[in-house]
Amino acid sequence: MKIVWISALLLGCLMGFSIGVDMVQGFSFSMALQNAYSPFGVMEFAELFVLFSFCSVL
Repeated sequence: MKIVWISALLLGCLMGFSIGVDMVQGFSFSMALQNAYSPFGVMEFAELFVLFSFCSVL
């Protein structure tokens, strides 16, 4: 149970950091939140290619 709570805490801290960095770069809060919740939607073609290649190797 500790692992679940620690994972949730880390996820929350990292998402907060990601939203904060996006807002410092000039994104609005809604756009920063959208970027945090849809990481695959903001990936470029090369990143998606590497991700799917990695998954196919596994």
